[in-house]
Amino acid sequence: MSKEKFSLSDAGFIKRIKVGNINPNAVFTEENRDEQIKLLNRCLEEGRGKIIGKDVTYGVYQVGEHEITLQATVYHIGFKRKPYWLGD
Repeated sequence: MSKEKFSLSDAGFIKRIKVGNINPNAVFTEENRDEQIKLLNRCLEEGRGKIIGKDVTYGVYQVGEHEITLQATVYHIGFKRKPYWLGD
């Protein structure tokens, strides 16, 4: 397995993948999270993508008497070219 270098100038295509949810009104299940992580892992392993950026967003909400904190992380994955299986 060769470790070739990847620079931002090599990124011909960038895919944004969100893991998590900060909308307290949206239904977000463990299955949703697993699907997001599965896509992220496929991009990194099968698609040979590289993480070129990461944004973390937090939301703090008051729901009745309770305060909840939700988090979402958006990964920016760079590819030399768009993988055929990625679709739109």
